[in-house]
Amino acid sequence: MTGTGILDVARDQVLGEGRGLSEAQALACLTLPDDRLPDLLALAHEVRLAWCGPEVEVEGIVSLKTGGCPEDCHFCSQSGRFESPVRSVWLEIPRLVEAARETAATGATEFCIVAAVRGPDRRLMDQVRQGVKAIREAVDINVACSLGMLTRAQVDELAEMGVHRYNHNLETARSHFPQVVTTHTWEERWETCRMVRAAGMELCCGGIVGMGETAGQRAEFAAQLGELAPDEIPLNFLNPRPGTPFAGLPPLDGREALKTIATFRLALPRTILRYAGGRELTLGDLGTREGMLGGVNAIIVGNYLTTLGRPPEADLALLRDLKMPIKALSDTL
Repeated sequence: MTGTGILDVARDQVLGEGRGLSEAQALACLTLPDDRLPDLLALAHEVRLAWCGPEVEVEGIVSLKTGGCPEDCHFCSQSGRFESPVRSVWLEIPRLVEAARETAATGATEFCIVAAVRGPDRRLMDQVRQGVKAIREAVDINVACSLGMLTRAQVDELAEMGVHRYNHNLETARSHFPQVVTTHTWEERWETCRMVRAAGMELCCGGIVGMGETAGQRAEFAAQLGELAPDEIPLNFLNPRPGTPFAGLPPLDGREALKTIATFRLALPRTILRYAGGRELTLGDLGTREGMLGGVNAIIVGNYLTTLGRPPEADLALLRDLKMPIKALSDTL
């Protein structure tokens, strides 16, 4: 299929009918020549406005338990298996509430509690319960969690606590996963995601682009996310961290990153597509702007778990400049 052909097909199928691209169609978009990138981004923006509206959902994240994770995710400096500079630290509940207040002050509607673990033990679940309760009593914001792989009982407990959304990324295509993680399987991650959906919580599930995968595997990943149908997809770009097995990988080319953003929007036209980690390194200020006009409709403001992000004021100023309203809390409930 020619570049012109796939964009014509996507306009009819995705923009006109709201039906996402297939894996083969996604690959055709990902491999478009660079001179067709503006057309791809423009179409993705039209799709975003047509099927998601103009609002942007803003979120902040904070790590409740940082470092010391037993898993070997090759991109992650929080793994206890690598000689990276991150060491295990626990965050106290008052600081968690303070971080939620700071996040809400930006206009964010979502605050995510994250822990670097394979899955939560009893101590962590108890601390999450205390944290969720304290935040809900003090701050008017939705609370999300990202605590690794869960049992059915833990899924039900988080839902009972009032956790609004659960994040558990597939990270990459099933075919590429063994090159990224060896201490657990892609299928284990999929099962946690399936249980979260079944329990009635919103599911946040995405991954990282630029970990040595092929364009075909990016298309595969988009199709697998389409099958899972998460409420939100956080799209990260690898920021190679010292001491990890992926420390030597080059940052993804900005044009490839923008093609990926637009293609994921066309593959999942109704899903929240969130800018997450690595965009500052991969895209810079200009590329971040182009992505917001190429299908993105949500953003993490402030810092990430172990890397620095843009100042929240810079992202909020960008949204004002683009005349993109921030989604109100009432619209997320």
